[in-house]
Amino acid sequence: MHRWRNALLAVLSRDAAGLLLAALVGLLFFGMALVAPAALRGPLVVVGAALGLLLGVAAVRHLWTLSRARRATPPPGRRVDLDGYRVHLLAEGSVPPGRAPVVWFAGGHASGYAMHHLHRAFRGETRSILIDRPGTGWSDTGPFPRTTSREADEMVLALERAGEKGPFIWAGHSFGGLLAANIARRRPDLVHTLVLFDPTPLETIVFGPRLSALSDMRRGAWLGGLAQLFGVNLVARHRARMAQVAAYKQAMEATEAVLGPEVAAAAPIEANAGHFFAQASIYSELSPEGVAAVAWDTVVYDRDLGDLPVWLVGPRDDEDGDIALLPEAQAGGDANARRMFGFFAATRERYLATSTRSRRVVAPKGSGHNFVYEIPDWTIAVMREAICGAPAEPNP
Repeated sequence: MHRWRNALLAVLSRDAAGLLLAALVGLLFFGMALVAPAALRGPLVVVGAALGLLLGVAAVRHLWTLSRARRATPPPGRRVDLDGYRVHLLAEGSVPPGRAPVVWFAGGHASGYAMHHLHRAFRGETRSILIDRPGTGWSDTGPFPRTTSREADEMVLALERAGEKGPFIWAGHSFGGLLAANIARRRPDLVHTLVLFDPTPLETIVFGPRLSALSDMRRGAWLGGLAQLFGVNLVARHRARMAQVAAYKQAMEATEAVLGPEVAAAAPIEANAGHFFAQASIYSELSPEGVAAVAWDTVVYDRDLGDLPVWLVGPRDDEDGDIALLPEAQAGGDANARRMFGFFAATRERYLATSTRSRRVVAPKGSGHNFVYEIPDWTIAVMREAICGAPAEPNP
C-alpha cells in the first residue's frame, strides 16, 4: 500500500501530471459512453471532451505560469546535486574566530526563506545558512516518501557537498525543531549548539487529543496539490478564510511584515504540485499511526543527545495562547482546556531530558508558538547569545 502511495505521489508531484489527469478524465467519459445506453453516448462524449479540454488548458496555463515565475525569480544560492535531485542552499557571511555557522529551519514543511528575517540579522556576524527542504523553495521534490529522518540525512549531505564546514549551530522552529534534533542525534560531531524554538513533540500526537488542525494539514496538502496541477491556488483561499479570525490575521500580518518583500516576491515559485505532495507525504508522520511507523528513526528521546548543548526556547508552561484557539481546547469546558495546556507544556519540556547540558529559555509573557515572528527582536537577542556568547550551561 505504501509503495503504491509513494509511486502515486512521485507521479503527481510532476506539474505535467495535470495533462495526464486531463487525458484520463476524457478517457473515463469515453469509456462510460461505450457501455452507456445509446441515448447517453453522445452527451457523455461531449461532456468528457469538454471537461478534458478545459482541464488540459488549465494544466498548460499552470505550466506556463510556473515557468515564467521560475525565470523571474532565479535561486539566490546554489543547487546541490544529491544523486539525481537538487537541494537549494543559501549561505552568506563568514565565520569569525570563536564562532560557529548557523543553519536555520522553519516550522511546517517550509522553505529556508521562512527564516529569512533571522538569516538577515546574522549573515553579517557569522556564516548563516538557509536550506530549502526537498519540495520547497528552489529545491527539487526529491524521492518519496518524504520523512523527517530522510530529510535529516539530506540536509547534512547538502551541506557537505556544498563545502560547508561544521560544527554548526542548528536552529529550528516547530517541525523544523524536530528536524534539527534529528540531525543532532545522527551527527553529534556537527553540533556546536542545538537551539529549539518550541519544537514539535511527537508524544503530543500519540497521547494527546486528535487535533483537527493536523488532519486538515494532511487533507489540505493532497487537495492543494491536485488543485495546483490546474493552476488553482487553495493556499490563497485558505489564508483569506483564516484572515476572518482576528488572532490568525494578526499572526499572518506579523509574519509577512517580519519576512519582508523579498520573501513575498519568491512565493510564486512554490505554486507547484511537488510542494504540496511533499507536505502530504511528510505530514503523514503527524498522526498516531504515522508516529508509530517512524518512531525509532524520528523521535528524539531522553539522553539521546548525550551532553550536547541544547537550548529549549518557548512560551511559559501555561501561557501559550495558541493552544486556546484549538477547537479541542474550546470543547469540554475549562477543565479540559487546563489539561491540554498542561499536557502540551509537559511534552515540550521533555526535550530538556534529551541532553545533560540543556537550558530552558522562557519567552516573554503572552508569547505563543509563533514567537519567532511575533517578537523577532527578542528571538534575535537569544540567538545572538547562542552565536556570540558562551555555550549553554546545564540546568541548576
